[in-house]
Amino acid sequence: MLIFKIFRAEEWASLQAAGETAGAPIDLADGYVHFSTAAQAAETAVKHFAGEHNLTLLAVEADRLGDDLKWEVSRGGALFPHLYRALRMEDVVWAMPLPLENGVHRFPAGLSEASG
Repeated sequence: MLIFKIFRAEEWASLQAAGETAGAPIDLADGYVHFSTAAQAAETAVKHFAGEHNLTLLAVEADRLGDDLKWEVSRGGALFPHLYRALRMEDVVWAMPLPLENGVHRFPAGLSEASG
């Protein structure tokens, strides 16, 4: 199962340069890297990245993260994936721009449940 992380340009550049990251400021504050499922990603974009340009959507295979990935209750009582270690470049299956069009982030066609 793929899970997703949205990074701002500087956060994505930092991961690429260093090979790993403890995440965005919210991740550092909370002590884990926040992820979303495909069904949760659009709401995450609205809640945490409204109006922001230059975002990158990263896909990570949840099964490869082992015991460091915990599913915990968060927004609205839903289970969200949280990574309790650094996110590594080798964890990233793919990354692509997450453009802002008419005030809404456009998710890739393959994430149809995340784009609605």
